Parts: sequence; C-alpha cells; structure tokens
Amino acid sequence: MTRAQQQERTHQMLLDAGREVFLRRGFLATTVEEVAVAAGFTRGAVYKHFGGKEGLWQAVSDARAGALLAGLRTAIERVTCHAELVALLNPGGFVHDEDARRWTVVAAEFLAAIAGQPEHAAALAALQRRVDAEVAALLARHCARLRIRPAVPLPHLVVAWGAMGGGLALIHAMDPTTDVAAIAAGVVAVLFVDESRT
Repeated sequence: MTRAQQQERTHQMLLDAGREVFLRRGFLATTVEEVAVAAGFTRGAVYKHFGGKEGLWQAVSDARAGALLAGLRTAIERVTCHAELVALLNPGGFVHDEDARRWTVVAAEFLAAIAGQPEHAAALAALQRRVDAEVAALLARHCARLRIRPAVPLPHLVVAWGAMGGGLALIHAMDPTTDVAAIAAGVVAVLFVDESRT
C-alpha cells in the first residue's frame, strides 16, 4: 500500500469504529480513546484525521447523509404514484430500524452538546442545508414527473419533513406505543397533493 492508501484505510477504519461506538455508547459517553482502541489505533490518529470527537461525529454524519441520499435517489426512481411517494417519505418507517432509531437519539445528544459551540454548530448546519437542498431538488424533479404538487415551497417542506421525522423518532424512543408511522403518513399525505386526481 502507498502512504496515501494507508492514510485512507486508517481514515475509513476510524470512521467505521466511530460510527459503531457512537451508536452503541451515545455521543456524550463515547471517548476518543474508545474509538481509537476499537479501530486499532492510538487516540492521536483520531485527532490527526478528525480533530477530535466532534469532528469525527461530523464525518460520520456526512457519510451517513451521503448513503441516505443515495438510497433515496434509487428508491424514488421506482415510485409511480402519490401513495408510493407518501410511503417512501414516511419518516415513521424508522421504527423497524434499530440503527435509525438509535441514530436519532445520539444525534439529539450531539445537538445538545454543540449548542454553545458555534464552529461545530455551523458545520452541522452547513451539512443539513446541503442535504436539504439535494432532497428538495430530487423531490422537485419527481413531483413534476408524478404530477404531485407540494403543499408548501419544497425548501420549507423538506425542513419540516426532517424536523417531523426527528421529533417523532424521539417521541417513539420515549414512548414506543406511539404510532408514529400513522401520524407521519397523514402529515406527508397532506404535504404532497395528488394532482392526477383533480
């Protein structure tokens, strides 16, 4: 392996270990040392590649956002009608995905932890804006194809959709008996108007 390849391998191993430890222990309880040990490196490697725990979380979040966007792009291509779009965009589907449920709780920990740290808050906000813009562009293209009209401007809809998903996930974490999928389905159905029926 070249030095660059070794560096990339180390980076990816730390990223994978960080994701696993964050999801298992939570953001607040996770230490740089735990991540380094899980990846087979020293804590210095974490600082060298990510600058610390917050930078590692940001990199893990960025990688996760990229994977989610790729999955959404693929799935939305197969959507053929309003009902399928509503089902695809129902953020309540996370109740069957332990990883997604855990991610939401740990992400809330991270938000609380960086609230007073403008540098980290700004980095996370920039990532969220980029993801929201990509989702809005994707929805604009496919809503036009499917003859579906967003009930509010797409940039606003995407922010509200994400906030609803995060909020419902936290409610479900606190009270698993809440039927978050049904709640979300009703709201998403109202946000996307089926113009093929008018």
